[in-house]
Amino acid sequence: MVLLTLIVLPFATVILLMLARHASRSAHMLIAAIGSAGGLAVLLSQVSAVLSGQIPAVTIAWLPALGLNFSLWLDPLALLFAGLILAIGLLVIIYAQGYLAKGEPTARFLSFLMLFQGAMVGIALSSNVLLMLVFWELTSLASFLLIGFWRDRADARQGARMALTITGGGGLALIAGMILLGKAAGSYDLATILSRVELVQASAFYPAILILILVGAFTKSAQFPFHFWLPHAMAAPTPVSAYLHSATMVKAGVFLLARLWPVLAGSDLWFAIVVPIGLITMLFGAGVALFRFDLKAILAYSTISQLGLMVMLLGFGTGAAVTAAIFHILNHAAFKAALFMHAGIIDHETGTRDIRRLSGLAAVMPLTATLGVLAAAAMAGLPPLGGFISKEMMLEESVHTTLAGQGLLVPVLATIGAMLSAAYSLRYGIALHFGKRYAGKVAAPHDPGAILLGPPAILGALALALGLLPMMLAGPLVAAASAAVTRAAKPELHLALWHGINPALVMSLGAVAIALVVLSRYSAFARAVARLPSLDAKRLFDRIMAASVERLRHLSSIIHVASLQRYLLVLFVVAVALCVDAAWRFGISAGARPSTSASPAAIVAWAALIMATVAVLVTDRQRYLALIFISVIGLIMALAFIHLSAPDLALTQIAVEVVTILLMLLALHLLPGNPPRFSSLSRRVRDGTIAAVGGIGTGWLAWAIMTRAAREGISRFHWENSYSGGGGTNVVNVTLVDFRAFDTMGEITVLGIAGLAIFALLEPAAHGIAGRRLREWRSRDRFSPERHPVMFVMATRLLLPLALLVGLYIFLRGHNQPGGGFIAALVFSIAILLQYLASGFDWTDARRRIGEHQLIGSGVLIAVATGLGSLLFGAPFLTSSFGHFHLPLIGELELATATLFDLGVVCVVVGAVTMALAQLAHVAQRAAKHDGNDAA
Repeated sequence: MVLLTLIVLPFATVILLMLARHASRSAHMLIAAIGSAGGLAVLLSQVSAVLSGQIPAVTIAWLPALGLNFSLWLDPLALLFAGLILAIGLLVIIYAQGYLAKGEPTARFLSFLMLFQGAMVGIALSSNVLLMLVFWELTSLASFLLIGFWRDRADARQGARMALTITGGGGLALIAGMILLGKAAGSYDLATILSRVELVQASAFYPAILILILVGAFTKSAQFPFHFWLPHAMAAPTPVSAYLHSATMVKAGVFLLARLWPVLAGSDLWFAIVVPIGLITMLFGAGVALFRFDLKAILAYSTISQLGLMVMLLGFGTGAAVTAAIFHILNHAAFKAALFMHAGIIDHETGTRDIRRLSGLAAVMPLTATLGVLAAAAMAGLPPLGGFISKEMMLEESVHTTLAGQGLLVPVLATIGAMLSAAYSLRYGIALHFGKRYAGKVAAPHDPGAILLGPPAILGALALALGLLPMMLAGPLVAAASAAVTRAAKPELHLALWHGINPALVMSLGAVAIALVVLSRYSAFARAVARLPSLDAKRLFDRIMAASVERLRHLSSIIHVASLQRYLLVLFVVAVALCVDAAWRFGISAGARPSTSASPAAIVAWAALIMATVAVLVTDRQRYLALIFISVIGLIMALAFIHLSAPDLALTQIAVEVVTILLMLLALHLLPGNPPRFSSLSRRVRDGTIAAVGGIGTGWLAWAIMTRAAREGISRFHWENSYSGGGGTNVVNVTLVDFRAFDTMGEITVLGIAGLAIFALLEPAAHGIAGRRLREWRSRDRFSPERHPVMFVMATRLLLPLALLVGLYIFLRGHNQPGGGFIAALVFSIAILLQYLASGFDWTDARRRIGEHQLIGSGVLIAVATGLGSLLFGAPFLTSSFGHFHLPLIGELELATATLFDLGVVCVVVGAVTMALAQLAHVAQRAAKHDGNDAA
C-alpha cells in the first residue's frame, strides 16, 4: 500500500490541479506542495526498514501473458532516487512560487511538474522492466511539456521538440533492448533478471542488448554524441531546469545504468563503450562550459560533464567506483539544484543571465552571492564540501584503471576533467560575484525574499553538510545503495575530507592550481578558443531533421493524394488480393454440415435486402432517396438478428441505424441536392468488378464457415460463468463490461478520439477551401429551408423525458436482460438528435448544459477509475464485483461495479454523438453567417 501511495500521489495531484485550475496560484502551489511533501513523508517512514535490509514490494497482475505486471519495490537504490525526486521536487515547487510571474498558468505548470515527478518515481520504484519502460516514455512526454511551457517562444518550442526527438528515439532503442533482455533472462521481473547474469551475458543477444540499452541511457542522460539537446532545454523556466538537471530527467539514464549494472557490467564490451563515452562527455562538457557566457548554459554543459563523470565511474566496473558514483549523485543533486536556483535569482533580479554584464554582485546581493559561491565551490570540488570527497573518490578510482593498455591515460584525462570542472566553477563563483560592479548595465538588484532564497539555502547547507558530516548524513544510504547496485555485501565506507597524502589529493590540488592559472589568463584562452573551428551539433541536427522532413514530404506527395476513392481502391484491392492468394494456396472448401430450409419470410427479407442494395447504387446521386434505402438495409439486418435470437444485436443495430440516419440527414442539409458525377463509366466498371469479387469471396467464406461443424470455443466459458463470475444473466453485456472490459475500454477510447477527430475536421469547415465550396453550393443550389412544424416540435419535447426514461431503463436492466450502456447511450442520443431535427440547431445548442469534451473525458476517466478500483482490493485491473442488497421500499436489489464501467461507456458514446451534432450545428451557423456577410 505504501508503494502504491508513492505512485498514485503525484498523478492524483495532477488531477486535483486540473480540477482547481481556476483557483489562486497559492492554492495551486499548496496542492502541489502537499502532494510532494506527502510522498516524501511516506518515503521517509520506510527509511529505517529499507536500510536494515527489508525491501517492501508489491505486484499486481496487469498483462501477465506479456510479462507486464505492475510490480514495485523499494530497495536502497530506489530509496535514494525517490528521495531526491520528492525532496528536490518539493523545494522546486516552493521556489516556483516566487519565480513565476503573476498571470502565469501555475495550474498547468505544476500539473506538468507533478506528472514529471510521478513518472520519475515510477522509474525508480519499478521492479518490472516493461513497467519501467512505460514510466520512461512518460518522462519524455512530461519533459516535452515542461521545456515547451512558454509555448509562445520559438526557442522553447524547438528545445522541447529536440528533447523529445532525441530521448524518444533513445526510448525506442531501450524498448528493443529491454525486450531482448527479458527474452535472454527468461523473465521481465527485475530481481529475476539481476540474478541471471551468466545466462544474459552468455546469450548471443548480449551485444545487441547492451548497445540498445546504452543508447537509451545515453540519450536520456545527454552523453556524447547525444548531448546537444540538454543546453537547448534551458529555454524552460528555471525551476524546471533545476529539477531536470539535479534529480529527474538526466539522472534517469544514470539510474538505469546503476540498476542494470549487475547484469550488464563486468564485460569487456561494457568497459570499452561506457568508460570512453563517459570520459569524452566529461571533458567535452567541461571544456564548453568554461567558455560559455549564459549562466544557464554554463550550468547545462557542466551537467553534461558531471553526468559523464558518473557514467565513467559506473563503467569502471568495480564496487568502489560504484560507491563513488552513488555519493557523487547525492552531491551533484544538492549543488546543481542550488546553482540553477541561484542563476534564476540572478536573472529574476537583474533581467540578464549574461556573465559579461554581471560582476560585483556580492556587494548588492550578499545572501545570494554566499549561496552561489558555496554551491560553485561544491561543484569545483573544494573542501570542506561534499563535492571534494566525491571528486577525490573519482580520482582515486581512475588511478587503478587501465584503458587501451595505458595505465596513465584515465588518470591524466580525469585530472584534466577535474581541472576544467574547477575552472568553470570558480569562474562562475568569482567572476559573477566579485570584481568591479557594472553600474548601469543591468537593473539594480537586491536579495530576494525567503521563498526564492530558502530552497537554494537548504540545498547549499546540504552540500556543506555532506562534506562536514558525510558518514552521518549519507554513509548508511550510500553503502546500502552501493550494495543494491553491485548485489554484494555493503562496502566498508570511510567518507571523510582527509585520507592523508595520496595520489588523488595530489591530482586534486594540481587540478585546482592549473584551474586558477587558466582563469588568470582566461581572456587569452577565450580568444584562442573562439578562433578554433567548431562543429555545431544543433546545426547538424537541424540539417538532418530538415533533410528527413524534405524526403518524407516528397514520399508523402507520391503516396498521399487527396482522393478518397484512390485510398479505398488501394485498400480493397490489397484486401481482395490477400484473400485470393490465401484461397489459392490453402483453399476454402465448404463443409458437410446439412443446411436448413429458408422460411418464406427469410426469402422475402433476403430479396428486399438485395433490391435495397441495388437501389442504393442506382440512386447514388439522389441522396435522400439513397438514405431511405440504406435505412431499409439496416432494418432488415435487425430483423435477421431477431430471427437468429440475438436481441442485443438487434437493439444495437436499430439504435445505430437511427442515429446514423439522423446524423446523415443533418449532414445532407449542408450538401447540394444534385451532386455532380465524379466517376466515369470505366471507373464505375472497375469499382464494380472489385466489389463483385470481394462480395463473392466474402459470401463464399461465410458459406464455408457456416457449413462446417461448430467447434466448442470460449463462448461456453462465458455462458457458464456469466452469472457466477459477473453477476448477470445477459452474457453479451457481462462479456463487454467484465470478461472483455479491457477491449471495451480501448474501444470507447478510440470512439472518444474519433469524436475529437470530428471536432478537428469540422471546426474549420466554414473557412478556407471547404468554406468557399460550401458557399458556392449554397449560392447555386440553395439548402432546404429549416422549418420547425409545431406538432413535430411539441411531440419531440414531450417524448424527450420518456425517451430518457426508456434509455435509463435499458441501461439498468442491461446486466440481466437485453440492453446495456451502449444501447442506452444510443437511445439518449436519438432523443437529443430529435431535438435538433425538430427545434433546430440554435434552439437546441443554446440549451446544452454539458460540453461534449467533458462527456468524453469523464466517460474515459470513469471507466479507468472503475478498473483501478479493483487494484485497491488486490484484484486485477477491471475486475468487477457484485452483491445483493436489501433497500427499504425497494426490496432485494443486485448492484455490480460493472454498472459504473457501463456509465463510462454511456458518457463517451453520448459525447461522441453530440460532438458530431454540435459541429454540424456550428458549421451550419458559420456558413449562414458567411452567406449573410456575402449578401451584405
